[in-house]
Amino acid sequence: QVQLVESGGGLVQAGGSLRLSCAASGRTFSTYSMGWFRQAPGKERESVATINWRRGDTYYADSVKGRFTISRDSANNTVYLQMNSLKPEDTALYYCASKPTLYHGFGSWGQGTQVTVSS
Repeated sequence: QVQLVESGGGLVQAGGSLRLSCAASGRTFSTYSMGWFRQAPGKERESVATINWRRGDTYYADSVKGRFTISRDSANNTVYLQMNSLKPEDTALYYCASKPTLYHGFGSWGQGTQVTVSS
């Protein structure tokens, strides 16, 4: 099992920035990749960004590409999401998740941290 705790959410004006952090503990040695997901009211959960834990390869949703940056600190088992040029449509509950292997889904999830962007 992997325990994930997100932090860094808050209220910010459009155009502003926030940095989300996700601290992992437990069976972190099994991590294949980690990612950030978000869910806004009335919408389905969507993938925002993922990072391969060993290689560092990244993926971004088209809606955040060029504005968000996912990074990792392997030594501290922490993943970050730097969010710049925030838009009201970025408002959502952001979740950190861990994927144990290439052939398994994101099985460990954090409690989520709220990001609210005002217009």
